[in-house]
Amino acid sequence: MDATDEPAPASAPAPGVPTRVLIVDDHDVLADSLAHVVNAERDLEVVGIAGSLRAAEDLVRTTAPDVLLLDHSLPDGDGVAAIPSLRALLPGVRIVVLTANASEHVLVAAVEHGATGFVAKTRSLSEVTSAVRAAAAGEAVVTPEILSTVLPRLHPGGRPVTEELTAREREVLTLVAEGLTNAAIAQRLSLSVHTVRNHISHLCTKLDAHSKLEALSVAMRQGLLPRP
Repeated sequence: MDATDEPAPASAPAPGVPTRVLIVDDHDVLADSLAHVVNAERDLEVVGIAGSLRAAEDLVRTTAPDVLLLDHSLPDGDGVAAIPSLRALLPGVRIVVLTANASEHVLVAAVEHGATGFVAKTRSLSEVTSAVRAAAAGEAVVTPEILSTVLPRLHPGGRPVTEELTAREREVLTLVAEGLTNAAIAQRLSLSVHTVRNHISHLCTKLDAHSKLEALSVAMRQGLLPRP
């Protein structure tokens, strides 16, 4: 998973304010372990643990987390299918799916529903902190390998894009789809990293997206990117 190389956008916590994290997982041992690892970081704070979707909805309303770590399989429903309703409660929340099932249909559904990325339960707990920070900054929490697998399998459709992208924005978007960081995009295009950040910010605004991964999903489903 790639670490973010850009500062947090306006919707992210202000400097010095911990990123608020809500953990949604019905496995008590794993949830408690995640909470322990996250709370050990000075810039992160667990604001709640939910073992069901119903409890998650209540805690989203009362704790207003910045990042939600969401198990895809919960006792009262499918966490991935619930992403739109959770985001409707708190539109700015970044949702990272915790999954023991990396099957293609789960990954595709998560991206189409607006997930910021994925963390496999088979990875070390320490990687969760990097994922939370990346998600809070609007980055795609996904490896380039998974990205190249998921993007071609997204279904056409979704919300229409009403504002046309510039040629430079399309160029930047294509490089984001390759999994490049902002620094790598800047080097490829002979631009400053600051300029690349601005282009990505404009892309997210035009595509009504809260993260790079969501911007890629909207662009791919609307035919704004060539299918790999």
